[in-house]
Amino acid sequence: MKKIEAIIRPEKLHLVRTALDKSGYSGMTATEVKGRGRQKGIALQWRAGDYRVEFMPKAKLELVVQDQDVEAVIDLICQAAQTGEAGDGKIFVYPVEEVVRVRTRERGSGAV
Repeated sequence: MKKIEAIIRPEKLHLVRTALDKSGYSGMTATEVKGRGRQKGIALQWRAGDYRVEFMPKAKLELVVQDQDVEAVIDLICQAAQTGEAGDGKIFVYPVEEVVRVRTRERGSGAV
Protein backbone atom coordinates (compact mmCIF):
# COMPACT_ATOMS: atom_id res chain seq x y z
CA MET A 1 0.00 0.00 0.00
CA LYS A 2 1.01 3.61 -0.53
CA LYS A 3 0.07 6.89 1.09
CA ILE A 4 -0.49 9.70 -1.38
CA GLU A 5 -0.15 13.21 -0.03
CA ALA A 6 -1.17 15.98 -2.41
CA ILE A 7 -0.65 19.68 -1.72
CA ILE A 8 -3.02 21.57 -4.04
CA ARG A 9 -4.76 24.90 -4.47
CA PRO A 10 -7.66 25.09 -2.00
CA GLU A 11 -10.09 26.12 -4.73
CA LYS A 12 -9.34 22.83 -6.53
CA LEU A 13 -10.11 20.58 -3.55
CA HIS A 14 -13.77 20.08 -4.49
CA LEU A 15 -12.89 19.09 -8.07
CA VAL A 16 -10.19 16.66 -6.90
CA ARG A 17 -12.48 15.09 -4.28
CA THR A 18 -15.27 14.69 -6.85
CA ALA A 19 -12.92 13.07 -9.39
CA LEU A 20 -11.58 10.65 -6.78
CA ASP A 21 -15.08 9.80 -5.53
CA LYS A 22 -16.31 9.04 -9.05
CA SER A 23 -13.39 6.65 -9.54
CA GLY A 24 -14.00 4.80 -6.28
CA TYR A 25 -11.37 6.45 -4.08
CA SER A 26 -13.59 7.93 -1.40
CA GLY A 27 -11.48 7.53 1.76
CA MET A 28 -9.33 10.61 2.27
CA THR A 29 -8.33 13.30 4.74
CA ALA A 30 -8.23 16.98 3.81
CA THR A 31 -6.43 19.65 5.81
CA GLU A 32 -6.06 23.40 5.34
CA VAL A 33 -2.36 24.23 5.33
CA LYS A 34 -0.03 27.06 4.31
CA GLY A 35 3.14 26.65 2.33
CA ARG A 36 5.44 27.91 -0.33
CA GLY A 37 7.50 26.45 -3.10
CA ARG A 38 9.87 27.86 -5.65
CA GLN A 39 7.80 31.00 -6.05
CA LYS A 40 8.52 31.85 -2.38
CA GLY A 41 5.15 33.48 -1.87
CA ILE A 42 3.79 36.38 -3.88
CA ALA A 43 4.30 40.13 -3.91
CA LEU A 44 1.15 42.25 -3.67
CA GLN A 45 0.43 45.95 -3.82
CA TRP A 46 -1.90 47.75 -1.45
CA ARG A 47 -2.68 51.38 -0.77
CA ALA A 48 0.00 51.50 1.91
CA GLY A 49 2.60 50.02 -0.45
CA ASP A 50 4.05 46.69 -1.48
CA TYR A 51 4.05 43.65 0.77
CA ARG A 52 4.86 39.99 0.44
CA VAL A 53 2.69 36.98 1.32
CA GLU A 54 5.29 34.38 2.30
CA PHE A 55 3.00 31.37 2.83
CA MET A 56 0.10 30.68 0.50
CA PRO A 57 -3.07 28.88 1.59
CA LYS A 58 -3.11 25.30 0.31
CA ALA A 59 -5.12 22.13 0.82
CA LYS A 60 -3.41 18.88 1.81
CA LEU A 61 -5.17 15.73 0.70
CA GLU A 62 -4.06 12.36 2.07
CA LEU A 63 -5.23 8.91 1.03
CA VAL A 64 -3.96 5.34 1.21
CA VAL A 65 -4.34 3.15 -1.86
CA GLN A 66 -3.19 -0.19 -3.19
CA ASP A 67 0.15 -0.14 -5.03
CA GLN A 68 -1.51 -0.80 -8.39
CA ASP A 69 -3.79 2.26 -7.95
CA VAL A 70 -1.06 4.85 -7.34
CA GLU A 71 -0.64 6.04 -10.94
CA ALA A 72 -4.40 6.25 -11.52
CA VAL A 73 -4.84 8.38 -8.40
CA ILE A 74 -1.92 10.63 -9.35
CA ASP A 75 -3.44 11.12 -12.82
CA LEU A 76 -6.86 11.97 -11.35
CA ILE A 77 -5.37 14.52 -8.96
CA CYS A 78 -3.24 16.15 -11.67
CA GLN A 79 -6.14 16.36 -14.14
CA ALA A 80 -8.47 17.96 -11.58
CA ALA A 81 -5.94 20.26 -9.85
CA GLN A 82 -3.78 21.52 -12.70
CA THR A 83 -4.06 25.14 -13.84
CA GLY A 84 -0.71 25.33 -15.61
CA GLU A 85 0.48 28.13 -13.33
CA ALA A 86 3.13 28.10 -10.61
CA GLY A 87 1.66 27.00 -7.29
CA ASP A 88 -0.44 24.09 -8.58
CA GLY A 89 1.14 21.89 -5.91
CA LYS A 90 3.05 18.68 -5.36
CA ILE A 91 2.23 15.01 -4.84
CA PHE A 92 4.28 12.82 -2.51
CA VAL A 93 4.05 9.02 -2.36
CA TYR A 94 5.10 7.08 0.74
CA PRO A 95 5.17 3.37 1.52
CA VAL A 96 2.65 2.21 4.13
CA GLU A 97 3.78 -0.67 6.32
CA GLU A 98 0.52 -1.34 8.15
CA VAL A 99 -3.03 -0.08 8.51
CA VAL A 100 -5.21 -0.80 11.55
CA ARG A 101 -8.92 0.01 11.77
CA VAL A 102 -9.39 1.31 15.32
CA ARG A 103 -12.99 0.10 15.74
CA THR A 104 -12.38 -3.56 14.80
CA ARG A 105 -8.57 -3.82 14.92
CA GLU A 106 -8.72 -5.20 11.39
CA ARG A 107 -5.33 -4.96 9.70
CA GLY A 108 -3.99 -4.64 6.19
CA SER A 109 -5.71 -3.51 3.02
CA GLY A 110 -9.14 -4.44 4.40
CA ALA A 111 -8.72 -1.73 7.03
CA VAL A 112 -8.36 0.99 4.41
